Amino acid sequence: MAMMEKSCRDYVGVLAAKVSVPGGGGAAALSGAIGMALSTMVGNFTVGKKKYADVEDEVKTLIEKGGELQDAFLALSERDAEVFGPLSAAYGLPQNTEEEKAAKAITLEKEAKNACSVPMDIMRNAKVALEVHKRMGEIGSVMLVSDVGCGAAILRAAMEAAKLNVIINLGIIQDQEYNAATRKEMNELMEAGNALAEEIQTKIVLPKLGE
Repeated sequence: MAMMEKSCRDYVGVLAAKVSVPGGGGAAALSGAIGMALSTMVGNFTVGKKKYADVEDEVKTLIEKGGELQDAFLALSERDAEVFGPLSAAYGLPQNTEEEKAAKAITLEKEAKNACSVPMDIMRNAKVALEVHKRMGEIGSVMLVSDVGCGAAILRAAMEAAKLNVIINLGIIQDQEYNAATRKEMNELMEAGNALAEEIQTKIVLPKLGE
């Protein structure tokens, strides 16, 4: 059964078990989907309310974008499990001769880059998801603004978790140009994500909650 087809209880059970997948990357992606869903919920409660008629079309656009991001996160959770197998297998390749050592190094590099691409995509999507949250917090139902704050907090955590998975994969990769470019983008995404989450909480959510 695909990971995302399991019940919440079964998924958590597998996550806690002594098995290789799912792991932190898959959990980060699933967290991203959950965080994004909270903003979409706010949008769905906003649509149809007379008070928000002027922004209804924009809210619907945010809902649509949210749905796309939820699907992307769920797909990335599955993808994270898929890329681990080939990377794990690469470690077990023989290295008895110089030719085998060279072949193993090439395979490890390739599979590590594949594995690294997944948490990077989680971070990229989380940044966009936070942008959606920011706008939903500005124009969505004020009665549910705390849910926007919750979603932003979860997405921020998903980004932090994904970042750790990027870093561990970069430790395997020998391509220094790739490493430098990936690390630069990773840090920029994290900085932007932190700034967005902080803005959502301090300038949108807490003031509307009276704090």
